[in-house]
Amino acid sequence: MTATAPITQDVLTLPRKLPKDSKINIIGLTRDQLYSALIAAGTPEKQTKMRLGQIWKWIYHWGLRDFAGMTNLAKDYRAFLDEHFTIELPKIVTRQISTDGTRKYLVQVKGGHEVETVYIPEENRGTLCISSQVGCTLTCSFCHTGTQKLVRNLTAGEIVGQVMLARDDLGEWPVPSAPKDETRLVSNLVLMGMGEPLYNFENVRDAMQVVMDNEGLTLSRRRITLSTSGVVPEITRAIEEIGCLLAVSLHATTNEVRDKLVPINKRWNIEALLNTLRGYPRLSNSERITFEYVMLKGINDSDADARRLVKLISGIPAKINLSPFNEWPGAPYERSDWKRIEAFSNIVYKAGYASPIRTPRGEDIMAACGQLKSTTQRVWKSSREIATEAGL
Repeated sequence: MTATAPITQDVLTLPRKLPKDSKINIIGLTRDQLYSALIAAGTPEKQTKMRLGQIWKWIYHWGLRDFAGMTNLAKDYRAFLDEHFTIELPKIVTRQISTDGTRKYLVQVKGGHEVETVYIPEENRGTLCISSQVGCTLTCSFCHTGTQKLVRNLTAGEIVGQVMLARDDLGEWPVPSAPKDETRLVSNLVLMGMGEPLYNFENVRDAMQVVMDNEGLTLSRRRITLSTSGVVPEITRAIEEIGCLLAVSLHATTNEVRDKLVPINKRWNIEALLNTLRGYPRLSNSERITFEYVMLKGINDSDADARRLVKLISGIPAKINLSPFNEWPGAPYERSDWKRIEAFSNIVYKAGYASPIRTPRGEDIMAACGQLKSTTQRVWKSSREIATEAGL
């Protein structure tokens, strides 16, 4: 079956003048979009650049959610902002903490829909796994998220909001009177949650512009990894317009097997995918492509598979993440035996590629890779209904 075409949403466009009785949510607006919105609301153009910088720092550096607290702005301008704008984030519905410290958040967005966000603490870093869609359109057979139909794309604000909610929960916003602390609990970001990021390209791109801005959340592009199942036409665009690191969900070494595991392969097969990756503009040992490979017992875990994998990616600076399959209720696969995973890894390693075996995290709260699935089950919406629910 051919992969389902993505639901598309228009890029957020701002009017020259704001309609009366309407408010725009600042969260997720890029600097250019916020600049245009401030002018459209009536901010004098000569003041706009300065005002933008002040507002930006209050929201994204200090984590402020109330215009009244922006004390370096005049009271009448704060009232003006409150009249025309809002600072709205998604809401955390539930938070679960695993025995290994992993945190899973069920997050509610506009329209009552829900997505999941996962924070994974490690010794020298903390990785936040965020979602880009409610549900998913790809139906990868080993992935629990793939059993939940796509409802809609997340807005840029809903994507950025997941980062901000995690920082709220972790108490990571700086305190104005406290000594400067460079410790980052959320030091790395991965777009590996619910959904295919490249089927929501514009919103993901805009959200990452906000996240990477060096006067706010300040996450370096090398600290952000976008994971795709292989939306070939958008890969080069993502590299050029987003610029973060790339991970590719490969999971098989033949088209016959990958067609079953990752149905998008029927549209863009392994050869088309790898040929595109070989043209990756920043392809180097310092910015390797990560290949994600889930280990499925008797399906893709043989020595022959390992040797084919090495041959397929020959010439591509890469790292191969081997992920023991994270089981979920009704899953049609089993996890490969540990010795089999180690044997596979050893073949790849001897061929000159890093092949770490991921330690499953958060399994007891269904927070591990491939296990995410929210309780939202809705019918497909029209583009007008989607825009209305998202407040666009």
